[in-house]
Amino acid sequence: MLDIVINATSRETRVALLENALMTEIFFERPQERGIVGNIYKGYVTKILPGIQAAFVDIGLKKAGFLYVADIQGNPSSLQQDESVLPLEAQPMLSSSSSVVPPVPPPPPLRVEELLEEGQEILVQVIKEPLGTKGCRLTSQITLPGRYLVLMPGVPHIGVSRRILAEDEKLRLRQLVHTLLPTNIGCIVRTLSAGATSDALQADMQFLITLWGDIQRQGTQASVPQIVHQELDLPLRTLRDLFGENIDRCLIDDVATYTRAEAFTRTYFPHLASKIELYHGATPLFEAFNIEQQIERALHSKVRLKSGGYITIDHTEALIAIDVNTGQYTGNADPDDTILTTNLEAIEEVARQLRIRNLGGLIIIDFIDMEHPAHRAQVMRRLEECLQQDRARTKVLHISEFGLVEMTRQRVRTSLNRLLQEPCPCCGGTGVVETTATVCAKIFREIQRVTRVVPHAEAVTIHVHPAVADRLHNEEKAYVSELEAHLRLRLTIKANDNLRKDQFNVLPF
Repeated sequence: MLDIVINATSRETRVALLENALMTEIFFERPQERGIVGNIYKGYVTKILPGIQAAFVDIGLKKAGFLYVADIQGNPSSLQQDESVLPLEAQPMLSSSSSVVPPVPPPPPLRVEELLEEGQEILVQVIKEPLGTKGCRLTSQITLPGRYLVLMPGVPHIGVSRRILAEDEKLRLRQLVHTLLPTNIGCIVRTLSAGATSDALQADMQFLITLWGDIQRQGTQASVPQIVHQELDLPLRTLRDLFGENIDRCLIDDVATYTRAEAFTRTYFPHLASKIELYHGATPLFEAFNIEQQIERALHSKVRLKSGGYITIDHTEALIAIDVNTGQYTGNADPDDTILTTNLEAIEEVARQLRIRNLGGLIIIDFIDMEHPAHRAQVMRRLEECLQQDRARTKVLHISEFGLVEMTRQRVRTSLNRLLQEPCPCCGGTGVVETTATVCAKIFREIQRVTRVVPHAEAVTIHVHPAVADRLHNEEKAYVSELEAHLRLRLTIKANDNLRKDQFNVLPF
């Protein structure tokens, strides 16, 4: 059972995708922090970097956007020659003699300095949000997503979603779209297109072509830097991208959002309008579906498994490390079966947590060591099956003899922990703080340094956290007395609740 649950207020909108009452994806949008992926800007090139084949483009944000050479319109290296995205002239269209047109080899790629020059005005689209100190990633290959199609102006390609598995349906859609496309415009056929009629695809394409014409006119008239097209807000974007026959219902707790969503649905896919429901319950919507608790759990590093095992998820600058442990699960008499059962159960949770937390980049999964090659093969098959439900692109390498799996996952949006959390002011994001014994040792060294700077001091007052003060009055009491005698001064210890555990002040008098 699949549900979309939308909690909307004037301050924040949250959308959760539930599979059998379990949250698998969560999206946030705040008016003052609205995402910019999908927005189209008219900007200008501020700097060309031949060494890394990229350019910086000013689009009016705090940081200039980053444009790779492969993302520049007209560069042959950006044309993907694979089974899902092929140039129109290379599509396997059947002729009367049942022959297949062979693929056309791509021309050699161009360099960034051959495609752009500093000061040049350019129409670009954001494909990745700014992350940390990095600006957003841009492309000049504009894509306009619709209900069934993604229009690609200037890129004469047809792509079909890999999630459409039936080869005859892929061929039908490819041939149908080929007859509808104008010259020098390509598109990607989305998963929701499976089974769609010719009229539905044509209506979607006509809407996108009209939208592209409007964007071109605004781009011509706009000054730089300036936004020329803004992506739909979160509720409508969710309905466009996720709301299909496979969704059982969409619950919304805000009347205004419900009204907009219902009108949008009736306009573009009226056969699904009856699935839009206004929530009237007394319990807040996210609490009623246990979503609040699931969000809280998704912010913790440890995730419990039903069997008693658990996984831990740790973030580093370079990668995400996921460790699988048996925990309290002892299984039956065969330890190999216990290990296999834990690993298989962990896979489902790992795949779900990747989607919930929107983890991307390089990911290392440390499964419990398995001696039997058949068990390792079973774990890999299950991992690949679970990742098929993920809309983000993933690539998985073979499991090592030590149980390590390396994989990558497409990173587009900010991860959940970066969105909802910030580094701890006490530990600086490391997750650990100095022990009270370490802080006391630092205090003693500081006292000796201060008395050398102020040699005639008769007393020293130390302001510390209460836990440190307690240790100085007890475990460190003998050393405090020894220090007083050695330095010939009086030490006064004062507890201060406003100080962090690692903070202290040493004041000589």
